[in-house]
Amino acid sequence: MIIGYGWIVLRIPASGSLKAKRSVLNKVIKRVQNEFNVSIAQVGQLDDHQFARIGFAMTGNESRFISGKVDHLLRFIEELNVADVIDTKVEMMAVSDFTEAASWVKGKYDEF
Repeated sequence: MIIGYGWIVLRIPASGSLKAKRSVLNKVIKRVQNEFNVSIAQVGQLDDHQFARIGFAMTGNESRFISGKVDHLLRFIEELNVADVIDTKVEMMAVSDFTEAASWVKGKYDEF
């Protein structure tokens, strides 16, 4: 399993208040969720009405697929033209089949 995750710093020049910022961020977050089916939320710069940091995460089977999806997501946000992308950080992590390692652990409702 491949996990792609990161954050994006946005500058919202038209925002004069936190309410206006929230309106723009809701638009960005909802459109990204609908288009890419990823987890995304504001994770930083909560009190600054002109800047926002949003984090995202997605999973897949191939790193090439996740890398392409992340690139497409970043382009999509830029093409919305509601905020300027100032900075990004993206990381990929490969996770081995961790269910095999935990198969000996009995859960609360497992039979003994």
